[in-house]
Amino acid sequence: MTHFNCPAADASAPDAHELQSDVELVLRPRSRDLGGFEVRRALPAGQRQMVGPFIFFDEMGPSEFSRGNGIDVRPHPHIGLATITYLFNGEILHRDSLGTEMVIKPGDVNWMKAGRGIVHSERTPQVTREADHHPLHGIQAWVALPLDQERAEPSFIHYPKAALPEIELESVSIRLIAGHFFGHTSPVSVDWPTLYAEIQLQADAEILVDDEYDERALYIVSGKLQIGDDRFEAGSMVILRAGMLVNLQSVNPTHMMLIGGKAIDGPRHIWWNFVASDQRLLEQAKADWTADRFDPVPNECERIALPESN
Repeated sequence: MTHFNCPAADASAPDAHELQSDVELVLRPRSRDLGGFEVRRALPAGQRQMVGPFIFFDEMGPSEFSRGNGIDVRPHPHIGLATITYLFNGEILHRDSLGTEMVIKPGDVNWMKAGRGIVHSERTPQVTREADHHPLHGIQAWVALPLDQERAEPSFIHYPKAALPEIELESVSIRLIAGHFFGHTSPVSVDWPTLYAEIQLQADAEILVDDEYDERALYIVSGKLQIGDDRFEAGSMVILRAGMLVNLQSVNPTHMMLIGGKAIDGPRHIWWNFVASDQRLLEQAKADWTADRFDPVPNECERIALPESN
């Protein structure tokens, strides 16, 4: 059985370089193999910690598991952030300390707001493990909560695929996960101006990204994208310059995620699975997890220990 322990945020991991165009910066995530399951982290980076409220961005997989295997992210805590799980393939069973038990499928959104503190686990459902072969591929992201929500009560909301707006343009398909885009608004409730969308372009397609949000970035899942005279490969996070309309052209069929929003209200500290505006909140969270003061996750008897270093 594959055990997937959430890797600590490595602020220096992704490579980056600057360009003189509509693109401010390109981040190239570094990969980690977690026992047959690959994760690529784009945020945080040494050159850029956040894009809008997005402070953590991982691509999980694509991976193929054999019968009896899957992911097992044992219970672990969060504060000061909301986690967003979005899958392209596969299924994950989410359990948390609020008593939630929910299987997420491709196109759905699990939006878990940690606030003052929540504990959750993520595992491959048993029925899925029984298949001879089963895939897993998706994105896990965190958004930092605004100052007035850092210590709010935790919550969990599941949004089924059918609830999210689907926008069909010429040779372009968009699923709007959060925020406003092309005259549509997602039902996903956010605490800070946030943009999150899945975009699929056929070969030689074009789409214009407007400047409604202060900060915007593209993560290319597959394919190749052209912006001006520059081309960008799959696995790149392309940070767009603020205040500019940016025309995107696909060189071949391209799948990407658009993230962004308003710049968050002040700097944030990250330690393990905790995000906070005040270092003291991180120290308190570490002490609380060590002393077993977080609420437990029903139907779970394991947990990830506090690491010795970040």
